[in-house]
Amino acid sequence: MLPLNAIITQITEESPLVRTFFFDHRFEDMEPGQFVMVWVRGVDEVPMGLSRNNSITVQKVGEATSKLFELKEGDSFGLRGPFGKGFTLPAKDEKLLIIAGGVGAAPLSPYAEAASAAGAEVNTVLGARNAGDLLFEERFEALGKVYVSTDDGSKGVKGFVTDALKNLDVAAYDRIAVCGPEIMMASVFRLLEEKKVLEKSEFSLHRYFKCGIGVCGACCIDQSGLRVCKDGPVFSGVQLIGSELGKYSRDASGRRVKI
Repeated sequence: MLPLNAIITQITEESPLVRTFFFDHRFEDMEPGQFVMVWVRGVDEVPMGLSRNNSITVQKVGEATSKLFELKEGDSFGLRGPFGKGFTLPAKDEKLLIIAGGVGAAPLSPYAEAASAAGAEVNTVLGARNAGDLLFEERFEALGKVYVSTDDGSKGVKGFVTDALKNLDVAAYDRIAVCGPEIMMASVFRLLEEKKVLEKSEFSLHRYFKCGIGVCGACCIDQSGLRVCKDGPVFSGVQLIGSELGKYSRDASGRRVKI
């Protein structure tokens, strides 16, 4: 967990706004779903999920990620971690349903691979704005069935992941793992609650982090006060009942920001 200087060994363009940065260190003991704090020198330090034990997959959305997109192979950034609580590994022969939206597929892909290696049956619902934005589709297809949804209908079901889920019996699965835009996750949360399978689910949350180790309290969620960086970022669906999920998050000053 000591800070290290990570040298970029390879950059893969997944889509116009998403790139995977491979670096010269492997986190052999990482739990899928954990995150690292990425120090973009001169700009900011931001949390990012690991898409492999030696890569982060980044969506260009702000100042820090825009600066990352300027880096080339041989350049470097700082890393701390891995931190937090990852996804629960299923037992052999259990059925796992992955529900991934957009760049939320990044932390779910190594989890799906670890679950398959442990002997679980893995199926995936994969959503994106369009076919070109579908992330790691081939990785999920190598493990089991993949049900695709796109906002514009360019591939799979036209609509959101919840539309693809209407064709599935979610109660048939032993575990359900969800990551993606929070509006999407809130919709999935309500669907699973209606189907009375919320206790089988886990959700990976994204919040503003300062320390990343549970000290400052900047990422505490209402009403429980659980720290996303330490008690999460992965929470059971039951833990999120009555929470701020899908309603608001907080900015650097602690003010509520509507989602």
